[in-house]
Amino acid sequence: MSPLPLALPAGLSLALAAFLLAPNLRVVPGLFWSFILAPAGLIAWTAWLYARLRRQADQPADATSRPGGSDTPAPAGLALDFALRLPHWVQTLAQGGIILWWGWHVRPVYEFAPFILAQLLLAVAVDSLFAFTRRGRYTLGFGPVPVVFSLNLFLWFHLPWFFFQMAMVVLTYAGKEFVQWRLHGRRRHVFNPSAFALAIAAVALIVTGQTEQLTQGIEIAQSQYVPPHIFLVIFLAALPAQLLFGVVTMTLPAVLVMYGFSAAYHAATGIFYFYDAYIPIAVFLGLHLLFTDPATSPRSELGRVCFGVFYGTGVVVGAVLLNAVGAPTFYDKILPVPILNALAPRLDRWAERLAARLRMAWAAAPGPVPRPRRFATVGLWAAVFAALSVTGGIGDEHPGQYYPFWQKACDRGSERACDYLGVMQWKFCDRGSGWACNEFGIFLLVMDNDRRGAQGEFGRSCNQGYAPGCSNLNRLMQGETALASYVRDAPPVRELPLVLQGSKGPVEERDVGALLALACERGWPWGCESGGEG
Repeated sequence: MSPLPLALPAGLSLALAAFLLAPNLRVVPGLFWSFILAPAGLIAWTAWLYARLRRQADQPADATSRPGGSDTPAPAGLALDFALRLPHWVQTLAQGGIILWWGWHVRPVYEFAPFILAQLLLAVAVDSLFAFTRRGRYTLGFGPVPVVFSLNLFLWFHLPWFFFQMAMVVLTYAGKEFVQWRLHGRRRHVFNPSAFALAIAAVALIVTGQTEQLTQGIEIAQSQYVPPHIFLVIFLAALPAQLLFGVVTMTLPAVLVMYGFSAAYHAATGIFYFYDAYIPIAVFLGLHLLFTDPATSPRSELGRVCFGVFYGTGVVVGAVLLNAVGAPTFYDKILPVPILNALAPRLDRWAERLAARLRMAWAAAPGPVPRPRRFATVGLWAAVFAALSVTGGIGDEHPGQYYPFWQKACDRGSERACDYLGVMQWKFCDRGSGWACNEFGIFLLVMDNDRRGAQGEFGRSCNQGYAPGCSNLNRLMQGETALASYVRDAPPVRELPLVLQGSKGPVEERDVGALLALACERGWPWGCESGGEG
C-alpha cells in the first residue's frame, strides 16, 4: 500500500493534456478548453487524494479508523492490481471489430479515432480515481474499453461541444459508483454504465431540441448501414459473447419482436415503418452490444427472454412516441435500457412465478446458463438470422432504401410515403441533383401549393443545368396553374450515381450501361427501357 498507484491517473492526465500540442485542436475554442479543463480536474483530484493520504500517514493509527464506528483502519496507501477479465476483452474485440469495419467504409470514423482514444484515457483516469478514493484499490484491465466504445457507437458530440462527450464518460462512472443496490448479497450497479450516460444525454438533447446542433447522432445511425454485409459483421462479432455468456436469450426475442412489428406494418400499409430496413442497423447493433450486459440484466433465462421482449417492444414504442413529438427517432434504442435495468430483479421474480406454473423450474434458475443450452440457443439464433437474411428481412438490399419504392407508394396514395419521398428529393437536391430539385419543386406545388418554395427549387434545378427545371421556372413565373403543364424527365446520366444510391452509400460505378442496369435493378422504369437488365 503506497501513493505510487496515483502515477496512473497523473500520467493519464498528462497524456490527455498532450492533445493540446495538435495545432488543429487549438483553433476550435470549445475543443481546446475541453482538453484544458479535463486534465486540470484530474490533476486536482489526484493532488487532493495524495494530500489526504499524506495526512492519514501522519496521524496515529487509532485516528485513521473509518467513520461510523468501524474499527477497520482507513487505508494508509493505495493498491493497483491487474486483471484481464473475459467479458471485458471479449466485448472489446467485438466492438473494436465493428468500429474497424465501419471506419474502413466511413472515413470520418477513423478521423474521430484520436478523440475516442482521449475518452479512453479519461475513462481509465476517472475509474481509477473513483476506486482509489472510495476503496483504496483499483484493478486495471480492459473494463473501460467496451464502455467507451459503446458510447461512441451511438453518440458523438460535434468537436466544439466535445466537453459534453467527456462529461458522458464521467457520468458513466459516477452512475456506476453511486447508483447501486444490494442484490443476492452483493452491491451491484443498477444501470448499464454506458446506457445510463447515453440515456441522460438523450433526454437532455430531446428536451432542448439540440440534437442536430450539438451531435452527430443522426449521421452515426445512418452511416452504420453503409459498410457492406454489416448485419453479418455484427452477428459474427457478437457471437463469442452469445456463446460464452448466454445473452442470446435477450437478443433473439428482441429481434423477433422488431421484425414482427415491421412485417405486420408492411403487410397492413404496403410501406416500411423504419424506411430502409425491417430492423434499423443501429437498433440491430443495440440488440447485440448495448442492452445485453449480463451484470445489469435478469439472472434467469426466462427473465432474460422477458427482458428481450420488453426491449424490442420499448424500441418500437419509443420510435412511435419520438416521431410523434418530432424528436430524432434514433434515441429509440437507448431510452428503454435504463428502465429495463431497473426492472431486472422484478423480471426475475415474474419469471420464477411463470416458470412454476409452466413447471419449468430450470428457466427461472439464476446463474450461468449450462453450455449445451447456450449452444442450442445460439444455434437457433443462427438459423433465424440465416432465414431473415435469405428472405430479405435483414441485409444490404432492402427495397425501402431506394427512391422508386417510395415513388410508387406515394402514387398509390400513401401520405407517409409521399412525405418521405419529399425528404429524399430534398436531400438529393442538396447534394447537387438538378433533377431532384425539379422533382421537389413539382412536389411542393402538388402537395402544398407552395409556389414560392417551388420557384426556389426550380431555380436551383436550372442553375445546376437541368433544362426541365428552367422550363418549369419560366412557366411558374408566367403564372401557369395547370400542374400537368410542368415538365418532368429522367435524371441526366451525370446524376445517376447520386440518385441511384440508397442507404448503403455512394454508387462507385461510372459506366453508363452499368448505371442503367443498376437503375433497372433498383426499380427505375427508364433504366430498363434504356437497355438495362433487371
